[in-house]
Amino acid sequence: MSTYSEPAEISESREKPIWAIPFTLVYVLLIPFINWSFTWAPMWELLPGWAFNPVTIVTGLVLVVRDFAQREIGHNVLIAMAIALMLTAVFAGKELALASGAAFAISEIIDWAMFTFTKYKLSTRVLVSSALAAPLDTTIFLYGAEMIRDNQLTVPNVTISIAGKMLGAFVIWWIVRRTIDKSKA
Repeated sequence: MSTYSEPAEISESREKPIWAIPFTLVYVLLIPFINWSFTWAPMWELLPGWAFNPVTIVTGLVLVVRDFAQREIGHNVLIAMAIALMLTAVFAGKELALASGAAFAISEIIDWAMFTFTKYKLSTRVLVSSALAAPLDTTIFLYGAEMIRDNQLTVPNVTISIAGKMLGAFVIWWIVRRTIDKSKA
């Protein structure tokens, strides 16, 4: 039995067209953009043997934007993710869409569980969800990306991607903690 109770702002948002739901629209567009970027972005070498794809720095945005999209549309965020993966298949290829879909499925299950079964403040849910999802999401995606383009599943890529995701999560945690959580206290 689910303990998820839908906030009023989510049920009200279902009556709005997709373009009136800003975080959901950004989420749907950000996923294929980042996935497509992995197909062409150059590898940067920090140190000998420590090359990374600079796109990994911004991948954390997706997890955080997803948290806000889920606040806007609830469990329908899974539909938004499916749309984004279809766009990925069109613009970046089916293999990358599969890798991204597997990674998102794992991180979405973690995120869904945090938002469904915990009563933590939003800021805490964002931070804990990101901390649990980032390592799994990153490793699964980069493993899939490695099948399409060599040298994607590297220690620097994994490390920088997780660090980027957690940096994004900390920024959002801080903003939410100072604004939304305080207004509901």
